[in-house]
Amino acid sequence: MSEGAGQTQAFQADVAKLLHLMVHSVYSDRDIFLRELLSNAADACEKLRYDALKDPALAAAPFVIRIGIDKAAQTLSIEDNGIGMTREELADQLGTIARSGTRAFLDRLGAQGEGAPEENQAEESQNRAPGLDLIGQFGIGFYSAFMVADHVDVLTRRAGSQEAFIWRSDGKGAFSIAPLPLDEAPAHGARVVLHLNEASKDYLEAGRIERIVREHSSALAAPIELVESEGAEPRRLTDGVALWTKPKSAITEHEYTEFYRDLGGQFDEPALTVHWRAEGRHEYTVLAFIPGSRPFDLFDPARQGRAKLYVRHVLISDDADVLPRWLRFVRLVVDSADLPLNVSREMIQESPLFAAIKKGVANRLLQELTKLAEHEPEKFARVWEHFGAVLKEGLYEEPEKRDALFSLARFATSTHPEGGRTLKDYVAGLQPNQTAIYYLLGDDLKRLGSSPQLEGFRARGIEVLLLPDPIDAFWVATAVGFDGKPYKSVTQGAADIKSIPLQKEEGAEKPADEPPAAGLATLFVLMKQTLGEAVEDVRASDRLSESPACLVASDHGPDRRLERLLADHGQLGASTKPVLEVNPAHPLILALAALVGAPDKQKVEDIIWLLFDEARLVEGEKPADASDFAARLTRVLFGAASQPAA
Repeated sequence: MSEGAGQTQAFQADVAKLLHLMVHSVYSDRDIFLRELLSNAADACEKLRYDALKDPALAAAPFVIRIGIDKAAQTLSIEDNGIGMTREELADQLGTIARSGTRAFLDRLGAQGEGAPEENQAEESQNRAPGLDLIGQFGIGFYSAFMVADHVDVLTRRAGSQEAFIWRSDGKGAFSIAPLPLDEAPAHGARVVLHLNEASKDYLEAGRIERIVREHSSALAAPIELVESEGAEPRRLTDGVALWTKPKSAITEHEYTEFYRDLGGQFDEPALTVHWRAEGRHEYTVLAFIPGSRPFDLFDPARQGRAKLYVRHVLISDDADVLPRWLRFVRLVVDSADLPLNVSREMIQESPLFAAIKKGVANRLLQELTKLAEHEPEKFARVWEHFGAVLKEGLYEEPEKRDALFSLARFATSTHPEGGRTLKDYVAGLQPNQTAIYYLLGDDLKRLGSSPQLEGFRARGIEVLLLPDPIDAFWVATAVGFDGKPYKSVTQGAADIKSIPLQKEEGAEKPADEPPAAGLATLFVLMKQTLGEAVEDVRASDRLSESPACLVASDHGPDRRLERLLADHGQLGASTKPVLEVNPAHPLILALAALVGAPDKQKVEDIIWLLFDEARLVEGEKPADASDFAARLTRVLFGAASQPAA
């Protein structure tokens, strides 16, 4: 390789330090080690259950996970009768940090399912056993054992193999693998033996082990037993039944919460738990959770689903397309009794039966959200705060769901900026002669609330919906209306509010229908000539009462917020020109009208352009030309400073 060419090299790492940091930093609660090892054991049982479908010779006795306490040897063991590991798998899965055997198994399973010939699917579906619940995903859970152990032994024998091995490590950067006599190994499966360190001897107490198991691992789909001393009879701690298959009356809130945390990788508590069984034409069970907080990747375009699809307790997909995107925040398990067991993901998701399940799940979740809104409004308010922007996507994507979603929607308005207003509330507060539901689009709620376009509406007591989410620009453009009232943007076309009477306390406002004086008419013509192609028109405004000017969309063009969104995504061919609306009663406009025809023409033109750029700034846009804006502002300020004091 030439001296100037680049050379690729591998990163070097102090494995001992890396293990130490991972073990003592990733997990803050030492009890978690037991949950991780029990989850690995449950995965091993599920892998054997799946492999036994194709090779009946691997069929085993009922699966069980057994925890053993040996106070004399100061060891804690976790043993399963699952799939076990070969020498290569020991080196690959336990000797490589963050190499998840479960993840690899799922990848292999997915590849087999997608490539399985159609003629083999029916036969395999008849042989498949229930309960493929796979937990481990990241390949680091096993190493949590070194939080409590000076060294760890793994004795294992792969199902169907005549060889057994022992893996040993002190977690300081090295491990060994040696053959193990068959009479010392499990018949199949693995036994993880933890030689506890001095600070962890309390894990030899049966009461503490039982508490941890019931708190963290009660929903595992394999029963867990405890042997409290050498030679003692095993005592069953959990029944190994999938949580969603149990009747609701037999499940505690704590069990629901722990299952939710394991299912969604969350650390909060669910805001709503929905558990039901659909019967009749199609039979399926659903356990769904609405999170209590917003996931960080909620708006990530690459975000995958969080729905697990089972068929007769057998995992088919851990990211099934069960939910519409506007319900993507929901975590759930769906277990169908009718779908075929061994077909590709694509075939399942194209089947009419799966479509019926999707529809049923979405409808039921909408019903439950509606009940929550009606009976527990404070709890629903928190759900809407976290996920309202996502739910509103359904207003655009599924028009047939609009009525249900409109009943859920909560809005901030010009009269209720704190939010919580329903469309029903809005319609109940319509002003005399008001025939539309008015809205204002933007990207910041505070800026929307101070928008000059609201001034004329406030003067008449008209409530305006404040819509700060990007999806708002799309659903209001396609929705017909609510309760017979169409939606109308306050920044598009003429305000058309002159027929609505002014509020008494605002009676000082100049009547909107009074024609401008001759001087103002001349000013408007000059403003249009000065701004030229920057605007479509300049006209008197009946929506302004305090500000001198604002920009609105033309009568037949798109709303200005929608236009900006389309332009940002390259979906707009040519932008339309705005209309500059001027408040004919504002002192600045009256003073400017008096300057028309004065010798200092440059000053008048500078003020006209500054009014235009000010209107853009108020909407969150930049001046049309930053350097020209600065120059004009400097000239006007200098002219004002040069005037002699009165």
